[in-house]
Amino acid sequence: MQRVIDAEKSDLFDVLAHVAYALPPLTRADRAAKAKVEIGTHFNTKQRVFLDFVLSHYVSVGVEELAQEKLTPLLRLKYGAIQDAVADLGQPEEIGKAFAGFQKYLYEEVA
Repeated sequence: MQRVIDAEKSDLFDVLAHVAYALPPLTRADRAAKAKVEIGTHFNTKQRVFLDFVLSHYVSVGVEELAQEKLTPLLRLKYGAIQDAVADLGQPEEIGKAFAGFQKYLYEEVA
């Protein structure tokens, strides 16, 4: 369906919104850029660096990079070891909260 409406760089969410409501689909890059503004105001510098890394994977790979089971592989990819991620970002609960919490900024409406 993404190919049919020329939205291969968009999420399925945008494809469905286009089909159902004739909304122009946003690319993942557009969504990421929009989210970065909010991330900058709600997360500390070290969290922002990691979330920027996650967003770059989201843009290049897709929404599956935001799945909870991707958190550990992303942390290992970015930091090498989970202990290094914890030393930089805080306790695992905090890391999980930041990973899940920033995602709302990808899809919320900007007033």
